Amino acid sequence: MTGRRSLGRRFGWLWAAYAVSSFGTRLAFDAFAMIAILLLDAGTAQVALLASAGLAVGAVAAVSLGPWVERRRKRPVMVAMDLVRCAALLSVPAAFALGALGFTQLLVVSVVVAAADITFGAASGAYLKALVPPEDLLVANGRLESTTWTTTMLGPPLGGAAVGLFGPLLTVVADAVSYLLSAVGLRAIGPTDRDEPRPVRTGEAPRLRAGDLLDGWRFILADPVLRRLFFNTVLVSGLIMAASPPLAVLMLGPLGFAPWQYGLAFALPCAGGLISSRLSRPLVARFGQRTVMRTAGTLRACWSVGLAFVSPGPAGLVLVVVLELGLITSMGVFNPVYATYRLAQTPTDRVTRTLSAWSVSSKATVATMTGLWGVLAGLTGPRTAIAVAGLLLLATPLLLPRGKRWEAREAVGVPAE
Repeated sequence: MTGRRSLGRRFGWLWAAYAVSSFGTRLAFDAFAMIAILLLDAGTAQVALLASAGLAVGAVAAVSLGPWVERRRKRPVMVAMDLVRCAALLSVPAAFALGALGFTQLLVVSVVVAAADITFGAASGAYLKALVPPEDLLVANGRLESTTWTTTMLGPPLGGAAVGLFGPLLTVVADAVSYLLSAVGLRAIGPTDRDEPRPVRTGEAPRLRAGDLLDGWRFILADPVLRRLFFNTVLVSGLIMAASPPLAVLMLGPLGFAPWQYGLAFALPCAGGLISSRLSRPLVARFGQRTVMRTAGTLRACWSVGLAFVSPGPAGLVLVVVLELGLITSMGVFNPVYATYRLAQTPTDRVTRTLSAWSVSSKATVATMTGLWGVLAGLTGPRTAIAVAGLLLLATPLLLPRGKRWEAREAVGVPAE
């Protein structure tokens, strides 16, 4: 294998659009919480409501959009979702300038953005499958995954510095502009007819039916391999995110870490995700899709329990960096391989509904488990909450697919040598 594999100009524009919007999102990380605290004098309960309710209600709102998007060309939908997110976010600094910004508006905007995020993600997965040949899907997903970790590594520290200098509203404006630039990049790909035919409506009823809303879940649960991947990935993401607030409380409170140290502890390990995501294709080519997914999926469950033993001082900071590096490196390999497998195994006319159902379930699980772990941390302390999440994560590899059905499919989406 020599040189860099080219996926063409159109994928280049899609990649650039993804990169700019991803960077804007990471730059504005926790901006709404900061606005609520610094500008609206919100309390702990309101900040928790903003984080969980916005995500949960946005997920519910996105349920009806999956079947609707399935019947339409995906790139115009992606452009529309970018513009919706841009307009919603710009309403926040506009309202503040007029002296009319309130907590209710922040909550509504968070719901709109969450629903648009899910819809965009589902449409983009379907569009990627139409844009890139099957043998290049793993390469494409690897590049998108590496971009995610690059922006995660750079965005929050730069956003924190921007908040310190100019306040949180500037990062919200930057995030809004990033969505506008993403829409411009998607439009620059060229005429829609070249890369995406108009979806053909099948069946006797062209209108959206109530049963269509559940089609994504029906398809996932009917497939034995996707079903196990679904429960594994949703539970893993929920447990990882549920432990994040207790860890923040522990590190910034009793352990006495400065905010910049806390940010550094999670920014540095993202380099592992950047590197490992680019290694996913050669690893699959050498060891096979099933082996790589099971190994990386198992390894990503082994690190979080150690966070319960973080101590104050440099040694504790190093421990967090090492544990997060192991977790993120494992995820960097697993995520593009599993995303490629999921796309390859989903029929084109079901991709949007399937990805929408997957994303809705994941976000709703994260919101629910974050709330439950907040209660658990309040009752038992943050270390116990972190330990419980870590111990449960150790059991999640049992949910990974296994058996001959997966073996028969393992070469799908893997580029030929």
